[in-house]
Amino acid sequence: MALKLRDIKAPIASEMEEFEKKFRASMKTKVLLLDKIMSYIVKRKGKQMRPMFVFLSAGTCGSISESTYRGASLIELLHTATLVHDDVVDDANYRRGFFSVNALWKNKIAVLVGDYLLSRGLLLSVDNGDYDLLKIVSDAVKLMSEGELLQMEKARRLDITEEVYYEIIRQKTASLISSCCGVGAASAGNQNGAVQKMQLFGEKVGMAFQIKDDLFDYGETEVGKPLGIDIREKKMTLPLIKALEQASWLEKRKILNLVKNHNDNTRKINEIIDFVKASGGLEYAQGVMQRYYEEAMDILKDFEDSQYKTSLSQLVQFTIERNK
Repeated sequence: MALKLRDIKAPIASEMEEFEKKFRASMKTKVLLLDKIMSYIVKRKGKQMRPMFVFLSAGTCGSISESTYRGASLIELLHTATLVHDDVVDDANYRRGFFSVNALWKNKIAVLVGDYLLSRGLLLSVDNGDYDLLKIVSDAVKLMSEGELLQMEKARRLDITEEVYYEIIRQKTASLISSCCGVGAASAGNQNGAVQKMQLFGEKVGMAFQIKDDLFDYGETEVGKPLGIDIREKKMTLPLIKALEQASWLEKRKILNLVKNHNDNTRKINEIIDFVKASGGLEYAQGVMQRYYEEAMDILKDFEDSQYKTSLSQLVQFTIERNK
């Protein structure tokens, strides 16, 4: 039977409800335009998996405290800021089916909104002395920025190796989930080096999560992004990297030419997708994803059994079994 987020969330349902109220309150401002934009951002919230990782990690490592709520808010504020800025950089008009902030209020306002969200997150931590939480999340934002820039640099030359791909997704995606789990553990008191263990656990989960996301680009499932969007953006992901590694020199040259010069042609994109499928690139990526999942589960074994640990394990399972 497929896992449902509602069931996974059960041990922290009341905390998530309380968090929602606290987070909405933290977004309130006296500037009318800003308040309108903050309300729009809050309404667009997704599955709320990031706060779930924070609360379940805190419960697994000890107990949920006021610091846990602030840690979850900090991550949401800083992550939302990076998304708002990303949409400006990418000139994107949509995010997960909704108009982006820059599409509705233009780039200048979107950049300032991103700055405002960053400052709210920083002040939330500084005003409450949560310097350990702020360091964990600030490190993640730094890594996310570096990963994005590394990917942009490599996209120009299309020379991403498997090792470089892992470094990019470790920085871009895994660092954020790692910080969610680390913040949860830190808010519970960091007993027996729980923060480091939880950060490593989150990193493994993040790696599996991103590989799953990259696999969607080659599947038939609608996940809020068109099929082949990574190819259109010249993003070299694991299925394509592995397929090219096993191709002949001539075939490799042909496919790279399609990615570089014909990435706006749907027929050519489908040709690349067919090549990856025929080369076993999808199966290889699925195997790597499964390995990261198992490594994450091994780390979780070090913690005492509890309803939080069970739900955390199920949340990880959900991330690699989801179909959108």
